[in-house]
Amino acid sequence: MRRGLFVGRFQPPHYGHFHALKWIVEKGGVDEVVVVIGSAQESHTLRNPFTAGERFEMLLRGLRETLGSSQGFIIAPVPDIAMNFVWTRYLEMLLPSFDVVFTRNPLVARLFEEYGYEVRMQPAFDREVYSATRIREMMLRGDARWRELVPSSVAEYIESIGGVERLRRLAGGD
Repeated sequence: MRRGLFVGRFQPPHYGHFHALKWIVEKGGVDEVVVVIGSAQESHTLRNPFTAGERFEMLLRGLRETLGSSQGFIIAPVPDIAMNFVWTRYLEMLLPSFDVVFTRNPLVARLFEEYGYEVRMQPAFDREVYSATRIREMMLRGDARWRELVPSSVAEYIESIGGVERLRRLAGGD
């Protein structure tokens, strides 16, 4: 059994993430994927408005909607540490074993390669369109088209928890 690793902040998870995960499952040569929710300790900020639990729920719903199932995925929230050099070992300590890392992030690739991991770069899926930063900016502007960039189950969940209102209040200041 080969297991892959895919790291993201998922603030929020969008179609680009789900297209990448589908590619990993179909063409990545792995049987399971460990999906790391990075910066798990962060929430209620403009850059990281959602809690790790909320992102976990969004990922589960999005996987079920876009791939038909969340089977074959292990979702693990992981808090940050401020030491890049040991980050790989930190993940090894917290996660089940993995064989290959999928990323488009040059720093993540470098850190895992230094520890001898196979690193594969999945294709970019409309990165200029599917961007969590762009989605959060659209939410702040009141641009309802953000809903088109995430699975409907994710949009519905964000609305159910008052996620857009939370983001706007965070941006409001004193």
